[in-house]
Amino acid sequence: MDRRKYLKTLAVTTAGAGILFQACDPEKKKEVVEAPKPFTIDRTKAELVREEKLKGETFFDAHEMKTITVLADIIIPKDAVSGSASDAGVPDFIEFIVKDKPEYQIPIRGGIKWLDVQSMKQFNADFASCSSQQQIEIVDDIAYPEKAKPELKQGVAFFNTMRDLTATGFFTSKIGIKDLGYVGNRPNQWDGVPQEVLDQYGLKYDDRTLEISVKFDS
Repeated sequence: MDRRKYLKTLAVTTAGAGILFQACDPEKKKEVVEAPKPFTIDRTKAELVREEKLKGETFFDAHEMKTITVLADIIIPKDAVSGSASDAGVPDFIEFIVKDKPEYQIPIRGGIKWLDVQSMKQFNADFASCSSQQQIEIVDDIAYPEKAKPELKQGVAFFNTMRDLTATGFFTSKIGIKDLGYVGNRPNQWDGVPQEVLDQYGLKYDDRTLEISVKFDS
């Protein structure tokens, strides 16, 4: 599959959190307590509290997370440009999203079960336990909606959702942003209007403007 043909970037941000170690007594074990969450430009205090609560919860079991990881890395594998979806932390991103947006929980969990049933029918093994070639065969049947058989529409819907979440998680990660070549706004140096333009209009900068506004130390 062309990893970029079907993918779009979306803006999803998450705030980090810290921990603070406090000692009640030098002879006693140090207690770990959460540091107070500061207000940030993109999170209110209430949002930070909710985010930390969600991070402390678990939705997917180990098998489901393994399946999500395998599938995400099929969607965005490691290449010469960047790491894979799992290298970018996409499985953890999806785990967070389904807790933040519960409407994803049944479609993703149900989709994983559907994938395992299809794998068992074809290869007598769950999807994550199949060989790489077998996994690709199963994915190829549901990755292209216009070519998929009608009876596979549930798998198509699941894969579409997984592809969207994987692309969102990857291309909003540090690895994914670097993959895109996006650098954002950066400070620049402006040395004023070019001299030939000033000469054309018979203009020039006065000494004060040159000193304060135009010339910068490199």
